[in-house]
Amino acid sequence: MENEDKKYKSDIEIAQSADIKHISEIARKAGIDEEYIEYYGKYKAKIDTFSMPHREEKAKLVLVTAITPTPAGEGKTTTTIGLADGLRKIGKRSIVALREPSLGPVFGVKGGAAGGGYAQVIPMEDINLHFTGDFHAIGAANNLLAAMLDNHIYQGNALNIDPRRITWKRCVDMNDRQLRFITDGLGGRVNGVPREDGFDITVASEIMAVLCLSSSLTDLKERLGRIIVGYTYDEEPVTASMLKAQGAMAALLKDAMKPNLVQTLEGTPALVHGGPFANIAHGCNSVIATKTAMSLGEYAVTEAGFGADLGAEKFLDIKCRAAGLRPSAVVVVATVRALKMHGGVPKTDLAAENVAALEKGLPNLLRHVSNIRDVYGLPCVVAINRFVQDTDAELALIESKCRELGVNVALSDVWAKGGDGAVSLAEEVVRLCENGSGEESFRFCYEDGQDIDGKLNAIVRKIYHGSGVVYTPEAQKQKKRLEELGFGKLPVCVAKTQYSFSDDMSKIGAPDDFDVTVRSLKVSAGAGFIVALTGSIMKMPGLPRSPAAERIDVDAEGNISGLF
Repeated sequence: MENEDKKYKSDIEIAQSADIKHISEIARKAGIDEEYIEYYGKYKAKIDTFSMPHREEKAKLVLVTAITPTPAGEGKTTTTIGLADGLRKIGKRSIVALREPSLGPVFGVKGGAAGGGYAQVIPMEDINLHFTGDFHAIGAANNLLAAMLDNHIYQGNALNIDPRRITWKRCVDMNDRQLRFITDGLGGRVNGVPREDGFDITVASEIMAVLCLSSSLTDLKERLGRIIVGYTYDEEPVTASMLKAQGAMAALLKDAMKPNLVQTLEGTPALVHGGPFANIAHGCNSVIATKTAMSLGEYAVTEAGFGADLGAEKFLDIKCRAAGLRPSAVVVVATVRALKMHGGVPKTDLAAENVAALEKGLPNLLRHVSNIRDVYGLPCVVAINRFVQDTDAELALIESKCRELGVNVALSDVWAKGGDGAVSLAEEVVRLCENGSGEESFRFCYEDGQDIDGKLNAIVRKIYHGSGVVYTPEAQKQKKRLEELGFGKLPVCVAKTQYSFSDDMSKIGAPDDFDVTVRSLKVSAGAGFIVALTGSIMKMPGLPRSPAAERIDVDAEGNISGLF
């Protein structure tokens, strides 16, 4: 009867009925002295990592990634949380490190990002909404820089900034297509200088990437100062430090730099910090949170956004490169349902057994697995996020195909069973990590010395399995100028659709022999990478016809409903 009841509870109902521990108890479990904890109520806290004595980062680092997303869902964050709980079940001190959710997806179509079922981080309502205010601080710092930039032009423009070549946008943490392209500064001279402008969603702001890649407050301030906001009439870059903005921006971000401590439903310590999207940014939680997790436990379990071609590629080629991290193992999450969608089955027909469609969709999973093993040299395990409709024949097919690549498959039932549903996955992860080959064999997709074209073509050919890169005339000019300015050796962050290996979301499965069109190249000098916009990707999403916000409510006692 208990299991029957579990089936019909929503994520928020499960979270609200949990036996949540005071955050001081979770801090003790993680080995953090109370003097380094800053309480945000009973169940959330920030860790003062700047005052905390340095500890060696000894934990095994486990990355959880996934196949190419589909509307059927993959459950990557749910699996990440369940794996951390599962490791605790088999006696390993695990810490989970996740990104913070953006309000855009929460109120849009995707929903929250606190896991699901009996593998969640809590308090899920707080985490999915304002949490500890980090995103608000990032938005404030971003928009302060925008305001100082426009004020500088209004006050006489001593830096000779060309208003037509401003690259810095304002931001808001909401899906709002109306703000993608705007004209501001209207209404007469006292109201500013009229110009074309626009908004990005906060998670796409370079400030978010800077915060997530910074190692200290000093590093943060230096990175903020390097941000390029536009160009002069002589086509020379203008930076935040030239506007004298980095100090005030760093002051706004001082507390946001500290990782947030919460807990899973089973009381596993969880660090939730930073939240860049993986389709338009680098898609990983903060370096500080990851390294803190590695200093507190035996196993640090983290995730990177969307499929392995996006989040994992950027985690490995950007974050690991910048922070000197070497993962021990990788988990690739898949579902039978999603693989059948890659095989051409519509979402309405996924419950029926369809081995033929599954076999047709399996190359998507096998390509991601091969990339992790053969391109990056990392050991991996496939985690099948199990649904009750999955049949023995379907599961056996996935297992046999993965074994042909020398990769084991573990069934994950964490949505229904929490950590108990991840014991076999946890045991396989421990086996891979204790082998020790990951740290030694890990390599990047491309080398530091390659130029922009070389790095982009390496990603397209090795990771996406496309033919190569095609540049628009504008992107070609931008590439030449960025190399002239000395940015050609930076890593690249490809912004593309999450729904395909290609830049065309309709090409599902494992397409090949396609070109990826780069329509724009922009340097994020503070973050330390070049952003390549491909296809029709937007840095400001829009709401769907029926947004999730229509179904979210709060009662007279303050209880929130409708979050998922």
